[in-house]
Amino acid sequence: LVARAAVPAARSVTRAALPLRRTMAAASASGGAGGGKAGTFRLGLCQTLVGTDKAVNLATARAAVAEAVGAGAQVVVLPECFNSPYATDQFPVYAEPVNDPASDGASVIDEEKQPSTAMLRDAAKEHGVYLVGGSIPERDGDRVFNTCTVWGPDGGMLARHRKMHLFDISVPGGITFRESDTLSAGAALTTFDTPYCRFGVGICYDIRFPLLAALMRKAGCKVLLYPGAFNTTTGPAHWELLQRGRAVDNQVYVATASPARNPESAYQAWGHSSLVNPWGEVVATTEHGPAVVVADVDVARADAIRGQIPVGVQARSDLYELSWVGEAPAPKDPET
Repeated sequence: LVARAAVPAARSVTRAALPLRRTMAAASASGGAGGGKAGTFRLGLCQTLVGTDKAVNLATARAAVAEAVGAGAQVVVLPECFNSPYATDQFPVYAEPVNDPASDGASVIDEEKQPSTAMLRDAAKEHGVYLVGGSIPERDGDRVFNTCTVWGPDGGMLARHRKMHLFDISVPGGITFRESDTLSAGAALTTFDTPYCRFGVGICYDIRFPLLAALMRKAGCKVLLYPGAFNTTTGPAHWELLQRGRAVDNQVYVATASPARNPESAYQAWGHSSLVNPWGEVVATTEHGPAVVVADVDVARADAIRGQIPVGVQARSDLYELSWVGEAPAPKDPET
């Protein structure tokens, strides 16, 4: 069953109907039709239910990708930890190796030891789409990372992002969580290129750090993707606010993909996978159940808003500057 809703006005929001086991919200981020011309594409955000059986989780994710593609999506995003329960003691249990995309044979995968990346590679190639693999626990020697891989329409790996900022928080009466108990932090700025535009990638807690988003804009990104699993304490307070803030600050589209809320899980995900346009409007979203959110993105909207409100060229570089100091080099803006 599919529920569809159009966005009749700039501030309208589409929401999936909760009674459907899997629902879809369809919207236009600029009022136009689906992806056709260069710079315009259809985005699919898969909000999948994650349990304790990895094989079932992978099958669920692959079915959601197929559903998004069936609705015309050309870029598809899965949620954070789509193959694993979101729990510090479970990350090492579900972890698997992830290839370095810069290495030779990055797409040569041991399907027994790397079932999650094998599924992502195969699904991207089968459907001929750009597939952003949410995140999975990645094992690299004695360390475990929270890692997103990106795959091209030919099944080649385009990027690997290791979550840079680990989710270590304690909210009295709300939630205490320490990813650093079992995870290590990444240290690279991650972007990838498509015929539509350059994309930037962060994972969940990374969205709380505005300088990271600003660095991705500086690197030429027009769309920022954040697979994330906010919870029922921080989600209602900050999930939408942060997406809109990053979008307005950087005059970019911001898209998020969350796991669906699992009543049997100790960690309750907020859901509400969404797309926000560069004006800060939520143009497509859903509630907390399993859903596929599909929306059309017109990258020219970002360029137009940057021309109308040119904060990028008005920044006082004589007084302050934004710079990347990590060991891995930052990508250069292809338009400069």
